[in-house]
Amino acid sequence: MDKHGGIVFYQTRELARLHNFYVNKVGAILWLDQGGCRIYRFANMLFGFCQREENETGALLTFFYPTRQMVDDIYRKLEDVAEAPPRDNPEYRIYHFYARDPDNRLIEFQYFWDETKEIK
Repeated sequence: MDKHGGIVFYQTRELARLHNFYVNKVGAILWLDQGGCRIYRFANMLFGFCQREENETGALLTFFYPTRQMVDDIYRKLEDVAEAPPRDNPEYRIYHFYARDPDNRLIEFQYFWDETKEIK
């Protein structure tokens, strides 16, 4: 059986505002615009938002980077919505920080201390 991937969708009242945030601040690419739903790509991750009457904020989106410096760079871009500066987390062997998107959804940006496998 061929495996093609998956997409995680979230409901939002602010589709246009989220588009601006994820494309212009986070660096995701609009992968598919279906009108009321937009799907974004960030490296190997696909995630989407659909215009609805309620925001869905119960999940955590995590973006990971190959270097600590890249986490620091994205932190500088998102410092105004970050909960705290990047820090080491020895339990999970990561360097990371949390921020909030325009829907107040928790998002994480991290670097793994250990070498990770390339995901294709």
